[in-house]
Amino acid sequence: MTHLVRAASPADLDAIYRMAKRTGGGFTNLPPDRAALAAKLDLAAEAFAREADTPSDDRFVFVLEDTARGTIVGTCQIFARVGSPLPFYSYRLGAMTQHSKELDRTFRAELLTLCTDLDGTSEVGGLFLLPGERAGGIGKLLARSRYLFIAMHRARFADRTIAELRGAHDETGNSPFWDGVAGRFFGMSFREADEFNAVRGNQFIADLMPKHPIYTAMIPESAAAVIGVPHASGRAAMRMLQNDGFAYDGYVDIFDGGPTMIAATDRIIAVRDSRVRTVVAIEAHSGAGPSLVATGRLAAFRATCAQVAEVGKNVVIDQEAARVLCLSVGDTVSVVDR
Repeated sequence: MTHLVRAASPADLDAIYRMAKRTGGGFTNLPPDRAALAAKLDLAAEAFAREADTPSDDRFVFVLEDTARGTIVGTCQIFARVGSPLPFYSYRLGAMTQHSKELDRTFRAELLTLCTDLDGTSEVGGLFLLPGERAGGIGKLLARSRYLFIAMHRARFADRTIAELRGAHDETGNSPFWDGVAGRFFGMSFREADEFNAVRGNQFIADLMPKHPIYTAMIPESAAAVIGVPHASGRAAMRMLQNDGFAYDGYVDIFDGGPTMIAATDRIIAVRDSRVRTVVAIEAHSGAGPSLVATGRLAAFRATCAQVAEVGKNVVIDQEAARVLCLSVGDTVSVVDR
């Protein structure tokens, strides 16, 4: 495979900007704004350059490169700690049960409560892959490479990791959830609020969002029906997250009601099952099945799919993967089953 996940740099701005313009909206972490993306890449450069293995507000950006063509075809991100310095807002879907003796009836009402329960967690997000590249396991490489990076730099990340999925949109690209809930308090469209948040931050949410619980029975059916429902294009991503150890636990995005998936970091499959091995041979064909392989610390991080034969603490890796990863005999790699 000629596809490589590597650390992004400010030189990748044009490629990432072109991808951001193709997301169709709703990707807060990938705004189609050059200045915002440039600032994001500058923060990523600082995070990759920070040597201390301690938790911080690091923001890592990666790109997926087709080395055969020399083109960038995807991108993804990791936030080492959300909710600092600004709170990380979510709606928590809960319930209240009440009973009336006079009516001899029990009612169970669902409520949306604004919360910052997920402050301090790590987040994987900002994943986008060009439409023509969404086959052959490329998306899995891009998504799961983040978990290998976390495993290789574990001390920098929290004990819980979240992933926000884009919520349901109607045929015009608007959010029924936003129109029925939050939009009523902000006087702006979903697109305007989403773009403002992506570029300027979420302080306006703290300023204007009502702090009292909202009964779902009092919002439009169109909004209630999409609470915790992913965008049609994100259903496969939700299944992938579930397969990787994430679960939906009633937290939703305050803009479009999309589900927030949560996992104990050490129980994410690729974190839990990753293995550190030494390359003892490089061959044309290792004779083994495909694995995800990563090497390099921080800005030198690189990951790809490879044929890997494991023998104890050693591995034999195929020539193409070794070329993409710039590996030599004696190098150390992290390996996880694909």
